[in-house]
Amino acid sequence: MTAEVQDDRSGSGRRVGGTAIVFGDNVNTDVIIPGRYLVSIDPAELAEHAFEPLGLELQQRLRASDVVVAGRNFGCGSAREQASTCLIGAGISAVIAASFSRVFFRNAINTGLVAVESPEAVAAIEDGAQVWVDYEVGVVEVGDQRFPFAPYPESLAAILESGGLIEQLIQQTKAASEERR
Repeated sequence: MTAEVQDDRSGSGRRVGGTAIVFGDNVNTDVIIPGRYLVSIDPAELAEHAFEPLGLELQQRLRASDVVVAGRNFGCGSAREQASTCLIGAGISAVIAASFSRVFFRNAINTGLVAVESPEAVAAIEDGAQVWVDYEVGVVEVGDQRFPFAPYPESLAAILESGGLIEQLIQQTKAASEERR
């Protein structure tokens, strides 16, 4: 399945989403991407090893999914940006969790991965459900249910729209260079 990005029905925001894969609490970065693979920064290569400790069947389910849904403390453990990078490489467009490790949350935004805290949405999402996140308006949609969350501040939404912090800085540098010409 390919992650989808589409305009919001009202035209007022950006939506990402698709098929959900559900995990429990305390998903550690060592499970998301084992330390022995941290020599790579290539999202596709990292994706081959995403959730490897949990077995091949789960890895195959991850590759057929677009949205990771998890309980409390998602991304706890080591502070490694490869944890969000490997999810992007696996085709994941968003992570919805009851709560995040603060470092994982910021790494997700900086790499261009939508990360949303919504315990209510997590409780309503079943494995395989179709889930949509509008990160501009601040809502998670599951079927006909809508779960609000605080929309991203403009600065974080701009990072996501650029495809991550480094991409945003590259775009800003190019724009500034062109203005000087």
